Amino acid sequence: MSQFAVSDRAAARIAEIVAAEGGPAALRVAVLAGGCSGFQYSFALDREPQPEDLVIEHAGARVLVDPASLDLLAGAELDYRDELMGSYFAVRNPNATGACGCGTSFSVD
Repeated sequence: MSQFAVSDRAAARIAEIVAAEGGPAALRVAVLAGGCSGFQYSFALDREPQPEDLVIEHAGARVLVDPASLDLLAGAELDYRDELMGSYFAVRNPNATGACGCGTSFSVD
C-alpha cells in the first residue's frame, strides 16, 4: 500500500505557515465522516504527533496523518493550489470515487 505524499508546493506553503506561527508545528491531515459526499478532509496545525501517527517530512515541512485517515489516503498526494478563485490545500486521492464541487468532500465505494 502506498503512503501519503506531499508535493513540493504543499511543503513550501506549510513551511511558510509554520514560520508565521512562530514555532515548530506540523500540518495534520485527517479524513472525517461528514461533508456532502460522505467524507471530508481536515487540515489543522498540530504541535506534537501522536505515537501512532505517520510523520512525513518533506522539503522542510512536516505532515501528520493518523492511521484511520491513512487508510483512506493511501496513495494520495497533498498539493497546494494558488488559483484565481483562491489558494488552498487539495488532496489528489485515487481512492475517492466521487467528489463534490467544494473539493473537500469525497466518497469511496
